Amino acid sequence: MQTRTVPERIILGIDPGTNVLGYGVLRVQGKRAEMLTLGVIDMRKVADIYLKLGRIYERVMGIIDSFKPDELAIEAPFFGKNAQTMLKLGRAQGVAIAAAMARQVPIHEYAPMQIKQAITGRGSASKEQVAALIQRQLNIPQETIESVPFLDATDALAAAYCHHLGTMYPQKNALSGLSMTKTGETRRTKSQSWAQFAANNASRISGMTQKR
Repeated sequence: MQTRTVPERIILGIDPGTNVLGYGVLRVQGKRAEMLTLGVIDMRKVADIYLKLGRIYERVMGIIDSFKPDELAIEAPFFGKNAQTMLKLGRAQGVAIAAAMARQVPIHEYAPMQIKQAITGRGSASKEQVAALIQRQLNIPQETIESVPFLDATDALAAAYCHHLGTMYPQKNALSGLSMTKTGETRRTKSQSWAQFAANNASRISGMTQKR
């Protein structure tokens, strides 16, 4: 009897930014996902915006060439930010998308609220909450999380995982405990809640710092 091989997918997630851009790579086999890498492109010391955009393009291209992702999941700029911030985020996102297009990687865009809802069950969740739950779901060692002090990296990984969940569970979010009713409304099940997780992992959450 031949063993059936489960197809493998590589998903690159990106949280765009012109000062700090986060990235994370997932390997997906069936319903199982594991982190391959996460990190940031730190451009805080680069003054010229065009040099920053050039660095984003080169680094994202390098990540694509190294991990050969099948898909890119990228966070869309948040429209609640001011116009200047939106412009900067839009430029960073556009350059990252251009790098993916140059390598013919399919692109999927998700609003920040979509990603938070998929990971935590709350569209208003904080970056710390997203980081804590993505660490738990992917069994990421604490030392790995601490080695990347920017939460942009876990945000990027969350974008990739959000895309994975969307393809595996189009009608149900297994992480957040949200399920779709026949009327299109969502209801919470007993599988998970942020309050329960926070109560059990207070020390881990309090140790996280947000730096952008």
